[in-house]
Amino acid sequence: MSETRIQDPHRHTLPEDTQGLLTGTLLVALSVSLLHGAGLFTGQIAGLSLVLSYVTGWSFGAIFFTLNLPFYWLAFRRMGARFTVKTVLSVALLSGFTEVFPHLLSFAILHPGAAAVLAGVTAGAGLLALFRHGASLGGVGIVALYLQDKTGFKAGRTQILFDCGVFLFALFVLPLDKVLWSLLGAMVLNVIILINHRRDRYIAT
Repeated sequence: MSETRIQDPHRHTLPEDTQGLLTGTLLVALSVSLLHGAGLFTGQIAGLSLVLSYVTGWSFGAIFFTLNLPFYWLAFRRMGARFTVKTVLSVALLSGFTEVFPHLLSFAILHPGAAAVLAGVTAGAGLLALFRHGASLGGVGIVALYLQDKTGFKAGRTQILFDCGVFLFALFVLPLDKVLWSLLGAMVLNVIILINHRRDRYIAT
């Protein structure tokens, strides 16, 4: 009698992962479009990429993709090949979507407060989808986990310090009201992740 291979119930199938990565990156790309439309930004590498795009005139997608390149080796060392491949794909998808979106949608009216809140909500939902399919958008989170393993310095502190640096830099190159509205959006995003991203509630990978 031939052996029957039983699939791990806690592992996503390829079609499930595909829709998860596409859904997650599309939602984050929409978030970036909302932020860009209002001249706002957020934290982490995505936020730094947005600020640099305003300063240099280069596209967000190109900057975001380039800034993430140094982090993939750490991702492989810390999280393994499966996570790294999904993360590379997610970063590439987000970079590509943000290049296409300006040709597909624009905002005739976009209050910065609405843009900040909606961007925080859509980015939060998108990141949760990526996390639940064993992916991320690379960047500082990987370094934060690596430093925590090596030195004991809490990963959350590393991310907070980086975000403080992004907002401090933005204070010198963007209007104060844009920075304050951006801070609101970042707070909405972080609250959504804090409340919903719990491994004891979702264990599939």
